Amino acid sequence: MDGNLLLLFVLATFFGGFVSGFSGFAMGLVVSGIWLHIITPIQTAALIAGYGLLTQGYGIAKLRHELSWQDLWPLTLGTAIGIPIGVVLLTHINPTYLRFGVGVLLVLYATYSLVRPPIKPMKISAPADVAIGISNGLLGGLTGLGGIISTISCQWRGWSRDKQRSVFQPVLFAAFVIISISQLISGSYTVGTLKLYGIGLPFMIAGIWIGFKLYGTINDETFRKAVLILVLLAGMSLILSALGLMPVSQNRN
Repeated sequence: MDGNLLLLFVLATFFGGFVSGFSGFAMGLVVSGIWLHIITPIQTAALIAGYGLLTQGYGIAKLRHELSWQDLWPLTLGTAIGIPIGVVLLTHINPTYLRFGVGVLLVLYATYSLVRPPIKPMKISAPADVAIGISNGLLGGLTGLGGIISTISCQWRGWSRDKQRSVFQPVLFAAFVIISISQLISGSYTVGTLKLYGIGLPFMIAGIWIGFKLYGTINDETFRKAVLILVLLAGMSLILSALGLMPVSQNRN
């Protein structure tokens, strides 16, 4: 990798860390748009999962005072069930149609939510949360967006920004653990990929730290809108990839 490509790589890594530090998710969505032009899809997926453990682990550590196992286990269990099912279904479903359909739904949801007041907080039972988690994992296995549904469901409850992140970030962490183990078994973590990980690591850490500092200055409503904008961008990226207008990678959260 020459100097210019290396610069692009570390800049994308820094910005991905910044977005994750600020919002708690969407690191993979940010970096894949650049990484897929300069490294292989397998390396991109492996690095997203590897850095995802770091970004979500940092967020969990910072918000550990808000953690509640009672709120976490249903979504986490459902996501763990849904991911392998989604991966299997991917071999039987046309991914282009799927990405386009999900992308349209995310764009419509985010646009509608941005132009109307927040909905009245919803109370969601544990069985319903397991079902939401399965849907979250299914979508992750099928499209690589493994945290979108759990993130949206946290907004429905009317929780504070810290409470939302203390739930959807551990769910994402669990998803990245499953993904990383599968990639390790499949041999995705080569020497070259580990070298890239080491090169980008300080930039990812710096981005996470700065993003979290900025996150500490915003209120709950600003956070809600920031998350919806990222959901909107996620939907647009799925539509563009389905139309062949941008490269595709799995594990983009």
